[in-house]
Amino acid sequence: MSITRRITVHEGPGGTFESMAVFDDAAPAPRPGILLFPNVLGTKEADFAYAERVAALGYAVLVADMFGQGRRTTRADPDMGRYMAELNADRALLRDRANAAHALLKSLDESDQGRTAAIGFCFGGKCVLDLARSGADIAGGVSFHGVYDAPPFPSAAISAKLLVCHGWDDPIAPPDAAVALAKELTEAGCDWQIHAYGHTGHAFTDHDAKMPERGLAYQPDADRRSFRSMADFLGDLWA
Repeated sequence: MSITRRITVHEGPGGTFESMAVFDDAAPAPRPGILLFPNVLGTKEADFAYAERVAALGYAVLVADMFGQGRRTTRADPDMGRYMAELNADRALLRDRANAAHALLKSLDESDQGRTAAIGFCFGGKCVLDLARSGADIAGGVSFHGVYDAPPFPSAAISAKLLVCHGWDDPIAPPDAAVALAKELTEAGCDWQIHAYGHTGHAFTDHDAKMPERGLAYQPDADRRSFRSMADFLGDLWA
């Protein structure tokens, strides 16, 4: 196994973007392609490392830049959510950038354009859901501690299968938000499942989340279980 990273600079809605392709260079191509949407901070080493774990399962992964080249923040930034806020305020642009990232994934030599899916974390979970809501031809999507509010315009029928990995004590997506999402997905004809983890808040896959007083903290059991659930879910998409 030889996991390779390749920076991909590309044009998209609203500017220039810098994504990262991650794949096993020793594996036969093409293989199923997975979009990985990062959290509020944008693309970073933690996303590339997670992508390597997914690539080791036999996938070509594209860590998608949703904010634009050079537009990143850190937790030390007092306005760390400013780029996310721009897309939360313009859900059509979020949708268009997610679809552009999907088109880029399908264009990669390592990726089978007929077999694609998406995963995402926090804000990235919203990106997964909005990509599916747009009617994109992904086979499936996985949201980890995502954000569930629907866009302020009608969604398409959802053909993608969806797995939502949810911390039951998440203050950003409380239980009523998860119930509302389930209702929305049912009405859209989606094949969906929600895995809820008790005693678990927001950002449970994020080793650097250390704000338990605000309901944001790494939870190793939920991280381990959700990765296994994701691997099983993706494997079933093309079984």
